[in-house]
Amino acid sequence: MISLKDKKILFLSVSFFKYEKAIAKRLSEIGAEVDFYDERPSNSNLSKGIIRLNKGFYHLKINNYYNHILDEIKGKKYDYFFLIKGEAIPTFFLEKIKENNPEMEMIYYNFDPLTEYPNLISNLKYFDKKFTFEYNDSVKFNIGFRPLFYLDEYKDLKQNSHPDYDIVFIGSAHTDRYIVGENIRTIADKLNLKSYFYYYAMGRIAFRLKKIIDKNLKQFDINKVSFDKLNHQQIIDFYKKTKSVLDINKPFQNGLTIRTFEVLASGRKLITTNSDIKNYPFYCPNNILVIDRENIQVDPDFFNTDFKEMDKDVLYKMSLDSFIECIFDHDQDDYWNSFREN
Repeated sequence: MISLKDKKILFLSVSFFKYEKAIAKRLSEIGAEVDFYDERPSNSNLSKGIIRLNKGFYHLKINNYYNHILDEIKGKKYDYFFLIKGEAIPTFFLEKIKENNPEMEMIYYNFDPLTEYPNLISNLKYFDKKFTFEYNDSVKFNIGFRPLFYLDEYKDLKQNSHPDYDIVFIGSAHTDRYIVGENIRTIADKLNLKSYFYYYAMGRIAFRLKKIIDKNLKQFDINKVSFDKLNHQQIIDFYKKTKSVLDINKPFQNGLTIRTFEVLASGRKLITTNSDIKNYPFYCPNNILVIDRENIQVDPDFFNTDFKEMDKDVLYKMSLDSFIECIFDHDQDDYWNSFREN
């Protein structure tokens, strides 16, 4: 593991299920001095919606928030500025921190397709190192390719010899997840496979409004949606009770979700709609069942074999420590790209 002893890092990130807190904590553990700020001035559903649709409507609040950060860090010198996603961040802030720290290395990471957030593309020019979890974006925009990671608490969970479930799904309610998920639930019932589905939405009012706009969400049975967010320990408890975990990616997304890494690190089998997983070093048909969301077929034999232990070097490459090494030390493009089919 690299050492960041006495390195000063200004770290801003979108809030994503407290992974940003875990990153900041790990950076501190390996010696860095970290000043962390949420990149949004507020994480209310209204604020998120306005920032996503047109942050110009939130112009004054955003500017006040970032001017407040500038006041708090005034006079401080940083070795690194690290930004994850950056939906709200204004260009004046990027320019000002670089002006105040001309030797500072500017690093960017995104875990969403840039085609979904095209307004983020214009900020790429401010960064010395840029990374994405989406291979196609790495090629299109000539930036580094680094998949996501797992947290250590998910690693090597003890396997229950008689799990309560064959399939568990835990995920946010968006796009066609409900349609795909319920189709898989129906198939699982016919195969006498025990399943559990947990669809999560940020807020009841926001979800009802999205149901009006999004044709996929119109089919969502609101009685099957929870508005309580599960924490990591609750998710881990479900993993301990299941043979496999289902992951349903967004239809337009090729980058692997963070759930992918957590599931495999935990020693649980993975069922996924993302066929691009075949281009990764950990792909193994015994552990990973790829299904077509347009023509769903679940092979019952997949559940009759145990999880095949992963190569330790590959498992490390999937970890948060390896992610940090890539971001702050040497890029891993050669490694991750070497498994891709030409």
